[in-house]
Amino acid sequence: MVQVVVDPLSEIVSHLKPQIAFSKMVQGAGAWRITRENTGEPFYCVVISGECGLTLDNDQQRHLTAGDFVLIPEAFDFTFSSTAPAAGDDVHSLPEAISAGRFRVGDKGQAANVQLLVGHCRFDSLDAKILVALLPKLVHIRNATRLTRLVEMLIEESLARPPGYVQVVGHLLEVLLIEAFRTKINTPALPGLLLGLADERISEAIRAIHQDISQTKTVAQLAKVAALSRSAFFCRFKQAVGIPPMEYQVAWRMTIAKDLLKTRLYSMAQIAERVGYRSASAFSLAFTNYTGTSPSKFQHMAELTAS
Repeated sequence: MVQVVVDPLSEIVSHLKPQIAFSKMVQGAGAWRITRENTGEPFYCVVISGECGLTLDNDQQRHLTAGDFVLIPEAFDFTFSSTAPAAGDDVHSLPEAISAGRFRVGDKGQAANVQLLVGHCRFDSLDAKILVALLPKLVHIRNATRLTRLVEMLIEESLARPPGYVQVVGHLLEVLLIEAFRTKINTPALPGLLLGLADERISEAIRAIHQDISQTKTVAQLAKVAALSRSAFFCRFKQAVGIPPMEYQVAWRMTIAKDLLKTRLYSMAQIAERVGYRSASAFSLAFTNYTGTSPSKFQHMAELTAS
């Protein structure tokens, strides 16, 4: 029997259900400043030429140059601005459409000295908040040739809208996110999934959780997979991922359970068995405690949202 290799990063990105909202090309000249607040949508950008500044949540400004790729999984407050001459706090620019999918900011009388490919997408998963919390706040990659090609394909596909573009764009977004996150795995900074996957021993435990969620993995079992003592494993997992291993296991089980409930293809007993509970009542209690609503009520709410 061939064992299926589980890839937690791919599974999480797939369950986020990314869908494109809009994408465009932006040219800038002179002093300009674009601020976006309270969108909460994932944002991505490639600097095609020139340079600009990026400030996220009032942190120190980052200097972006040609070939840079930026991904913000949950963008609430960020600013793009020119670097020379510096755009002051009193400068606020509104992009002006110059053709389909193309916009201009800054001084109309100057030749453009920076060109960006930018886009927003959305996550259709009802568990997006939980999953996004496991991802980095910001992904910034230099010399991102592969990611640039993916963004160019995304924009071309979303503007042309040929037959089947919805599926193509969805798959391209998944590939874009996976490529960005796995590139960042080599240099993770904050606790989360990427830091967990960067740790060879903790990554084995994460894969074990995803491998078969119908079987409950105890801390002792996961510690054995990671070749660590129970106490060392527990502390190392929590430090890397940001939450205890059992909390991660429950969160992933409930993510799968929600998807199964939305299909209405399975009974409560079947779903309970598939996500590791001995009975429908045990699953219902765990689901209600975790989500604050019963499985049947969740199904009803999901139907109303879809209609």
